[in-house]
Amino acid sequence: MGKTAVIIVAGGAGTRMGSEIPKQFLPLAGRPILVRTLERFRTTLPGADIVVVLPAGEMDRWKTICRDYLLEGTHRVCPGGENRFQSVRSGLAMVPDAEEILVQDGVRPLVSKRLILRVLDTVRKSGTAIPVVEPVDSFRRVETEGRSEVVDRARLRAVQTPQGFRGELMRRAYAQLWRPVFTDDATVVECAGETVVLCEGERSNIKITEPFDLAIAEAWIGREND
Repeated sequence: MGKTAVIIVAGGAGTRMGSEIPKQFLPLAGRPILVRTLERFRTTLPGADIVVVLPAGEMDRWKTICRDYLLEGTHRVCPGGENRFQSVRSGLAMVPDAEEILVQDGVRPLVSKRLILRVLDTVRKSGTAIPVVEPVDSFRRVETEGRSEVVDRARLRAVQTPQGFRGELMRRAYAQLWRPVFTDDATVVECAGETVVLCEGERSNIKITEPFDLAIAEAWIGREND
């Protein structure tokens, strides 16, 4: 097997959480969210080269957290950029020889070992892997003048992370200039002319964005520990 790298992107401020502390550092069942995310990948892929991308002004806070939770030497750190694209590019520069790369949102701490391995296996078979789940809600597209129309949810999928790619493919994609359409790594790769392969995600793999998400994650971790 080739060298595997994991880029954990935790460069956001998390303004929707309404906290003075960036959401990736907020406690979740007694441990910072980002610590839980990092630990999921450390235990699942113990030989992987893990890079955590942080806001430039939060390096000292993370050093303290790593000392408190005995995480020193388990990963490398680099500062992020003005947007997610630039942050991923910064992490990518740290792993120039990786043959397969997983990119994970730092605030998805419930990602399971099963999902991580499923994504990695799909990358090895197909070159790309984007975990998705089928929506359970109904959707409407809002048009002009307050009109709306129903959207066929059977054709929709909610996209998650980790998203995985062969290293040379991802490096080629991130050589592009940033565009507003780049909402995740899949869109970057598609704009480089590649086709992305979908794989099964998990409903529990939520992204913590608002206080309600934090409460859900707390409950899920309690269930895991039962």
